[in-house]
Amino acid sequence: MRRAVITGIGAVSPNGISRECFWKATRSGQSGVRRITRFDPSGFLVQVAGEVPDEFDEKRWVDAKDRPHVSRAVPLAAASVAEALEDAGLDPRAMSRDELRGIGVLVGSGGGSQEFTEEQYRLYYTGHQKQCSVYTIPTGTIGTLASEVSMRFGFRGLSHIVSTGCTSSTDALGYALRNIQLGVLDTVVAGGVDAPIAPLILRGFQLMRIMTTRWNHAPERASRPFSRDRDGFVIAEGAWFFVVEELEQARARGAHIYGELAGYGSTCEAYHRVRLEECGEEPARAIGLALEEAGIPPSAIEYINYHGTSTELNDRIETRAVKLAFDSHAYKLAGSSLKSLIGHPQGACGAAGVAATLLAMRDGVVPPTINVDEPDPECDLDYVPTPGRRLAIQNAVANCIAFGSKNSALVLRRV
Repeated sequence: MRRAVITGIGAVSPNGISRECFWKATRSGQSGVRRITRFDPSGFLVQVAGEVPDEFDEKRWVDAKDRPHVSRAVPLAAASVAEALEDAGLDPRAMSRDELRGIGVLVGSGGGSQEFTEEQYRLYYTGHQKQCSVYTIPTGTIGTLASEVSMRFGFRGLSHIVSTGCTSSTDALGYALRNIQLGVLDTVVAGGVDAPIAPLILRGFQLMRIMTTRWNHAPERASRPFSRDRDGFVIAEGAWFFVVEELEQARARGAHIYGELAGYGSTCEAYHRVRLEECGEEPARAIGLALEEAGIPPSAIEYINYHGTSTELNDRIETRAVKLAFDSHAYKLAGSSLKSLIGHPQGACGAAGVAATLLAMRDGVVPPTINVDEPDPECDLDYVPTPGRRLAIQNAVANCIAFGSKNSALVLRRV
């Protein structure tokens, strides 16, 4: 089959706007979690989130007149895609219609424009019906989010949303790989975006009792994957996108190649809407399927980017799954959780982890997992504590676990 490589990366993250700002903060262990400023959180038990910094200029990416008619996810995605395209050396404005027809869009998003829909209900039920958007229905329809990306850049290939919870953007990249392998497309813009920081969404997660409530006084310490005193995740927003190309095309045009999407695996435990099955077998099998497709033995993996949500259940079972997938090599495997630094950007988290992993491969630097102050005896692998470390990476795994018993993993390889 044909091979798929990544030639462009864009990032709009709570700890940095732009790819290199995101990476500089990530490799140095700088948190992007802070007190919520989007609305007054004082009436909530949870008052912290991974918000994209205030200097992000939405009006640069969405006209001020049009902004009330789209979700915040739209400017976040547009900025990230634009950076990825520039990084890859692609200019849609200089492309013919036939060339634009050959570029597909695959957007992974768990919530899509959910916060936009919440705002429309707020306007309606507070007597401001005339302020409701005429595009309430199309914008609130999750598939339109991919169309917004396609329309902005003129891409005329397939334009699809992948919405599988927290594995959404991992799956979007997996489907990009499949389209290139099978010769359907030569170029795919793929990644993830979510913007779930809104009152009712926060309230819903709070009712589930899976968010941290103990660190409102010290937001940067709130996300604590694998630490025994963890008590839940930190909600976050952001966008991470990639240009994924067929290998020979990328080489022919002299593009810089960050790495190859070498394997993809996905499974379902068919177990529960929220809880993970204790055995960890299906997350392990997803990793195994990705390794098998890549033709790489477990012992050849040097680094894993963990899902690492900071919930008691996820971190413990993900650790168990990694031990099942890698056997004794699990204890030799360096790994880190990006969520300790940015919080949990829902369906965009897999793309965020892939971006961090590719940049770690480029620079030979593994980012730290911060806030592991009290090691959990059941989480006893190498989570790369602060300050991170130097490590040459040839092969890596980016892992994701989602609501609804879903598990997905990607193998990334240097070319």
